[in-house]
Amino acid sequence: MSFDARSLERLQQLGRSLPKPLPKPETTRAAPASQKRHRVETETDPQALFRELMQVSPDGSVPPHLMDRLRQAEADQQRQRQAMQRQNTERPSATPGLQPRGTSNELRPNRQRRPPTNSEELELYTAFQQLLLEGDDED
Repeated sequence: MSFDARSLERLQQLGRSLPKPLPKPETTRAAPASQKRHRVETETDPQALFRELMQVSPDGSVPPHLMDRLRQAEADQQRQRQAMQRQNTERPSATPGLQPRGTSNELRPNRQRRPPTNSEELELYTAFQQLLLEGDDED
């Protein structure tokens, strides 16, 4: 890249007049993240957080950001309860891939079973019926 004499002179002038970076501040009292924090900052149980807030506040007033934190903790706890209730009401079968064959063959309101779908099923059904009839004759 080429500059004419005037542009080069102007760039050099600007380079001399640009501010120098500020010195880095000394970290005399910076709190590290691993430093122990107050329970008001770390508590997740809404009831325990409320107790801590009342102990810390001499007149019962609480800053808005801490009230927001309390509301959030209550909402999280409510979501957990609802998830647990949903989980308890939706009990999946022990083996979701395997279902008993009789579920699709349950008695219908008119007390008739569905017709057999293939020849093997028809043979098994007929053999079972014959066993039942032979059992009735022996009695």
